[in-house]
Amino acid sequence: MARKPFLSLRPRPRVVQIGGRQFVSEGIHVRFWDDFYHRALTMSWPTFFGFATSVFLILNAIFAMIYQIDSHGIANQYPKGLAGAFFFSVETLATVGYGDMHPQSVYTHIVATAEIIIGMGNLAVITGLIFARFSRPQSRIKFGKHPIVRTIEGKQVLMMRAANMRLNLIAQASAKLHLLRLHASPEGFQIRRIEDLKLVRDQHPVFVLSWNVMHIIDEESPLYTTPLEELEEKEAALLLTIEGIDETTSQSMMARHQWSIKEVRWNYRYVDLVRRDDDGMNIIDYTIFDDVLPLEEEEQKVT
Repeated sequence: MARKPFLSLRPRPRVVQIGGRQFVSEGIHVRFWDDFYHRALTMSWPTFFGFATSVFLILNAIFAMIYQIDSHGIANQYPKGLAGAFFFSVETLATVGYGDMHPQSVYTHIVATAEIIIGMGNLAVITGLIFARFSRPQSRIKFGKHPIVRTIEGKQVLMMRAANMRLNLIAQASAKLHLLRLHASPEGFQIRRIEDLKLVRDQHPVFVLSWNVMHIIDEESPLYTTPLEELEEKEAALLLTIEGIDETTSQSMMARHQWSIKEVRWNYRYVDLVRRDDDGMNIIDYTIFDDVLPLEEEEQKVT
């Protein structure tokens, strides 16, 4: 029988969605300290502070019991017993040292020295993790709920809408669009193929407000000769990735979004985000960011 790793954990199954299809991970056993840094950065803030507080309390409880081996090693201990030793440990581990309680035996001095060393290391780790979590670049790019396909200048165009919700400049912004779908070889070997979709403009020099990412469905496009029913049968999906440099923090940032082919709206248009008020001021309304309308309605209004 194979030995299980020390302090092996079985995390909750992780759900990954590809092409509108969910995949649930099973059989992954992780030791407690494996990839701890990544978990510390990705857990929620309440979980992070709860974990840090738990470690602090457990360390103090352990040292309190060690201090109690010498019941007279702490001068002016109050209250007597384990509670007083715990409070003394808190002061020592946090390097506070109020001065009322202090070591009065060689044994307690040795234990306090060890606890101070551990306390400085614990403080450095927690401070570093908090700084890393705060300084980690996070994008605030919003993606439209539905890609659309419409005709522009006589050509069918696949269009996706993205917006910079910080309203600051994202310099050197670039976009990449991929089509993911199942593919079976003549031998019956089935894989998930990733195909690049060429964009009309794959870079945006001043991405401040919104960006309509467009792909022309022409003879070179994988979407040109593939019927919609076949795309749905092959669980096709669109993956859009946007990268750039945040002007405020000068940090690289990346955002991505995935749509199932079933979320694409054919012969639709996006509702215009910008309007002018009575004073001639341009208003950009993000409450209608996800709204789309059939082209038939647009044509009826025009006529």
